[in-house]
Amino acid sequence: MTATATVSTSTPATALPPAPVITGRTPPGWVVSDALVMTKRNLLRYVRLPNLLVFSTVQPVMFVLLFSYVFGGAIKGALPPGVKYIDFLMPGIFVQTVIFGSVQTGVGLSDDLAKGMIDRFRSLPMARSAVLAGRTLSDTVRNVFVVLLMTGVGLAIGFRFHGGLLPSIAGLAVAVFFGLSFSWISALIGMTVSDPEASQAAGFIWIFPLVFASSVFVPVQTMPKWLQAFARNNPISHTASAIRALTQGGPVFHELWLSLVWLAAILIVFVPLSVRRYRNTT
Repeated sequence: MTATATVSTSTPATALPPAPVITGRTPPGWVVSDALVMTKRNLLRYVRLPNLLVFSTVQPVMFVLLFSYVFGGAIKGALPPGVKYIDFLMPGIFVQTVIFGSVQTGVGLSDDLAKGMIDRFRSLPMARSAVLAGRTLSDTVRNVFVVLLMTGVGLAIGFRFHGGLLPSIAGLAVAVFFGLSFSWISALIGMTVSDPEASQAAGFIWIFPLVFASSVFVPVQTMPKWLQAFARNNPISHTASAIRALTQGGPVFHELWLSLVWLAAILIVFVPLSVRRYRNTT
């Protein structure tokens, strides 16, 4: 009897690709992609709930009509000769519209936080800054729509661009980007105050003094002396004056430079603070 030795042969296992090394940093391409996904998600909300967009436009239209027809007759006497109040008013309305609209950034984030959506986002393999960037970008898109609508309303009641096409477009762009910077302030407030109603109240309580104690609706020289110093150095006044110079003609550099400095300073300070707050929010 002979024994047959069986030699077992095994096929080498297919080599698996090496596991990705986690360095704690997200590639810039992923950050942009994640931010665009979040932007689309926020914009779809306006499609599904169009009343949100409708009510976002009602208030600015009311401000244009009320100040133009109710207060315009009293204020036009303080303007330089030949300047119509509607031409003075509309650049300020552009700034006021985007500043008030920035409050919705904080309200939306606090609503997501209250509903547990922020916890779900943090559990996904996505960039930490994408949630905040997507929210601010979607609100900026809404601000573009509202500013264009305000332009149409202003043109219908007598507003005209006197500074040329490209400067006028630049003026509207300055307003939109200034609103973007204030959206990051609102984002920090929304992540700090987790209740949507409290976030809205906290967002407006500091914006109202800045907007109304500025050159948005009236010339600074009509204010009391003690208030003029604050109004002249108000970032909203610088931005409104820069947009007036771009859309109506006149010296541009000084006010535009100060407005852009304020815009950059706000972004430099509040973007990191908002992202840090998002990471630490529970």
